[in-house]
Amino acid sequence: MSTIGKRIYAELKGDRVIWMILAVLALFSILAVYSATGSLAYKMRGGNTEAYLIRHGFILMLGLIVAYLAYSVNYMRYKFIAPWLLLISVPLLIYTLGFGEEINNARRWIEVPFIGLTFQTSDFARMALILFVAREITRHNDYIKDFNKAFVPIILPILLVCGLIAPSDLSTSIMLFFTTVLMMFIGRVDLKYIVLLLILGVIVFAALVGIGRMFPDFVRVETWSSRIKEFITDPDGGYQVMHSKIAIASGEWIGKGPGNSAMRNYLPAPYSDFIYAIICEEYGLVGGFFIMAMFILLLIRTTVLVTKSTKQFGAMMALGLCLSMVVQALANMAVSVNLVPVTGLTLPVVSMGGTSVLFSCLSIGIILSVSRYVEQVAAQTGEEE
Repeated sequence: MSTIGKRIYAELKGDRVIWMILAVLALFSILAVYSATGSLAYKMRGGNTEAYLIRHGFILMLGLIVAYLAYSVNYMRYKFIAPWLLLISVPLLIYTLGFGEEINNARRWIEVPFIGLTFQTSDFARMALILFVAREITRHNDYIKDFNKAFVPIILPILLVCGLIAPSDLSTSIMLFFTTVLMMFIGRVDLKYIVLLLILGVIVFAALVGIGRMFPDFVRVETWSSRIKEFITDPDGGYQVMHSKIAIASGEWIGKGPGNSAMRNYLPAPYSDFIYAIICEEYGLVGGFFIMAMFILLLIRTTVLVTKSTKQFGAMMALGLCLSMVVQALANMAVSVNLVPVTGLTLPVVSMGGTSVLFSCLSIGIILSVSRYVEQVAAQTGEEE
């Protein structure tokens, strides 16, 4: 190992397997995005793929810096800022619904003043809610059986945030909803309150459908209906999924090689929503299973981390953030092979994006912050023995 490698190894404490997962996903992201943006570059920049590569590389590098900064912070600080983050996220979501930038018939973004970049508020709200729910669940050492400890501090914020995200981004809302349900189950919230949350979630969804029938520009009910109908009635899964399956099938076992994708010229979003299909086409099923294994390994390592953590908040926060990323990754992969309707969810860290990449890296950085604490406690225990 070189001197630089030794210095990096000594600097990066915590679970080094998770550090490795982050590095591998970032590397695949650079390779896949560079290849997948070929058709986009031809249409928008006269074939200049380097422009997209440089932009994505800059955002990814910024994401790695964010991950390191999050790792460097004592994770208990996130417990204190969680209520403030949630308090900020609610008005941001409301503002986005009313005045957000409309892209692909959805208001999910707001423009950051003076710099002209767009910011997806649902990514911020998702992290804020997970941190807040982890905080509220772990404020009590026993089973949460009291209504006052479950409804207002936990159930109400989940319904509010998920209900505000759903009109323009139903897939993210559903994923976040079930992530928090799992957190409540693992966090020993009484089963009757979990059932209550599920019932209220169905009621909120039904209300949104009703609002969407009256105000179709506000809630994307028609989009939801068309995607579900297409998934049920069309055996090929529609135009996007059909070309995604062609890409995966043509990649066979070892793929066509980096940069040799043909379906990137036909898929509508090969650099984001369907980047997994491009990876399978260029790197084969071996590459596809490898990416899947990275996310499964992340879940396994985080679960091991949770069993070692003596602080409940750190364990619940790390597990919530990890579940959110892994569920999103599996949903993205499931869309590519027509197991679920088209969702618009990106592949965390790997897909080209702005806030999605930054918040994915931030989530991993927070998980690593918890692992650093666990490693320190283990070292101190060893010294005492």
